[in-house]
Amino acid sequence: MEKKHNPEGKRPAQPSGRRARNDAYMHIPAKEDKSQTMKATIATTIRNAGFEDAGAIYALIKEHPREVVPRAISDIVQNIDRFLVCEARACPSSARGRIIGTAAWQILPEIGKALNPSIEIKSVAISGHYQHKGIGSALVKAIIKRIKRFHPAQIVVLTFTPAFFRQFGFNEVAKETLMHKLYMGCINCTKYDSPFTCPEVAMTLAVEKK
Repeated sequence: MEKKHNPEGKRPAQPSGRRARNDAYMHIPAKEDKSQTMKATIATTIRNAGFEDAGAIYALIKEHPREVVPRAISDIVQNIDRFLVCEARACPSSARGRIIGTAAWQILPEIGKALNPSIEIKSVAISGHYQHKGIGSALVKAIIKRIKRFHPAQIVVLTFTPAFFRQFGFNEVAKETLMHKLYMGCINCTKYDSPFTCPEVAMTLAVEKK
């Protein structure tokens, strides 16, 4: 995970013209974009998604067909309150930037009383040019913080990159232990004929009860 450095110890000012949405609004230190002929700094902000972001979220997910389960634009719109996005601006004072990352969460079904409630992290997608810059880690941290407000028993993820999620405390588990919760997602999958032939790894993070 990248070390964030702020030599003055100050919190970056929020961009003008945009108000923070709850506490899911955070800044990642600007980085140099060395792919351009002229060097430029990119200011990035993680915030709650809005309806205006649905198209960009759809495009990001579609950019990773092998790693991320596709979602219809209507599904994204109906669940927009469960998405976070990372927005990049070439100029911090710009009114609107480009959506370069997203992540979402979903409450998994329970039969009867919620004795062991679980919430899944899903739809984690970062634009190719901005991968390996700490954006995915920042999004997952923000999602975990949001999920913990609901006091679930565990947070669940199905992933092709288990090493990435281990850094947040996730551990691998047998898919059989989660099938009653993941049934709806797996039954709609068109990639594999069975959850047990799917190479995704099931992982969970236990949430301490307060």
